[in-house]
Amino acid sequence: MWGKLKTILKHHKTTIIVSVSASVLTIVILIGIGGAIIFANNVSWFKAIGSFFNKNGAPAISDSDKIVKRDVVAEESQIVEVVEKASPAVVSIVVTKDVPIIEQRYREFSPFDDFFNDFFGDNGSNRDPQQKQNGTEKREVGGGSGFFISADGYIVTNKHVVDDEKADYTVLTNDGKKFDAEVLAKDNTLDVAILKVKGSGFAYLAFGDSDKLKAGQTVIAIGNALGEFRNSVSVGVISGLSRSVVAGDMFGRSEQLEGVIQTDAAINPGNSGGPLLDITGKVIGVNVAVSRGAENIGFALTSNTVKSIADSVKQYGEIIRPYLGVRYVQITDSIKEKNNLAVDYGALVSRGESPEDLAVIPGSPADKAGIVENDIILEVDGVKLEQGKSLASIIRQKGIGQTIKLKILHKGSEKEVTVKLEKAPKNL
Repeated sequence: MWGKLKTILKHHKTTIIVSVSASVLTIVILIGIGGAIIFANNVSWFKAIGSFFNKNGAPAISDSDKIVKRDVVAEESQIVEVVEKASPAVVSIVVTKDVPIIEQRYREFSPFDDFFNDFFGDNGSNRDPQQKQNGTEKREVGGGSGFFISADGYIVTNKHVVDDEKADYTVLTNDGKKFDAEVLAKDNTLDVAILKVKGSGFAYLAFGDSDKLKAGQTVIAIGNALGEFRNSVSVGVISGLSRSVVAGDMFGRSEQLEGVIQTDAAINPGNSGGPLLDITGKVIGVNVAVSRGAENIGFALTSNTVKSIADSVKQYGEIIRPYLGVRYVQITDSIKEKNNLAVDYGALVSRGESPEDLAVIPGSPADKAGIVENDIILEVDGVKLEQGKSLASIIRQKGIGQTIKLKILHKGSEKEVTVKLEKAPKNL
């Protein structure tokens, strides 16, 4: 019987191969019946399969291809090591607030109630409970995550975690210690806040370079998941870079976040403000939002953006931003077509809706560099201003006094100008 099967396979290789391509089940059955015979005597048969798939556009491994073996144990050990080292620097932020104590009171029952109710038809409405405030009490009303960025108590978190001016904030470390936190600064354009607690010798995390990130890179998120499970760990990969999303909260407030990192590492409510780490333990992002109605789609602010804010607060005590001094519209395909522009990317320098909103602010770095209305800024230091890379997000990562090079399209001709960034006025 086996000899007959072997002969059939030998003389009808082409027929078998075609049937395999049509049905995976066929190859499973054949291997199940005569796998030992095929493996021992028909090695060339497998080569023929590989050749067939190659000719039909399916992937096949050639002799020159290298198969990289993944050392799962070593990778898991590295993740465990990163989590052990990083966890002491990750904190939970507890939000407490004075809230009114509401008591319900009922009018005392009187023997005359039945008489009056029958006569006037009250139907018992006078017995409805009445609410009355009886003082206030401090109560936990929210929570989030954060992490130390220095041994002397500076902490990074999200702005929306500490946005209530009337609330108090307590930092709870991984070992259970509590510290009163002071909110030093909140960014009005990015969801970032810097806190400070008294003390020294805190474990802290270092920032990595988010400009060097690659899709598929392993990342680790740590945070106070659901405001209840402290220092929860999730592992995933970078799913995308330079995303633009509109993030909203439960109060209906929303903000546009540009250039954020997308990851499939689980980020839940309460994780906000926690670190997104690379495999070496460096902070490459700050967890900020999760996509509702979808699975494994979370977002994080880039570390380079957050670091510039933190450095500003540590140095100046407030958020000091560099500015260029132009108003602009990010060019899209529709804007290009509508205005007959020569390019489909860049920042079109244009005035605002009111006459006071000039395209170029007088005396600004842009004005000094000779930039004028209707110029198109194409690149900043070699970075194209395309989708996910706005002019504002790139300038935000620069320093005050730093010199940058802009490629500009001016009246149909490209030119390069050098601009020295200055401190942004407080009214901007």
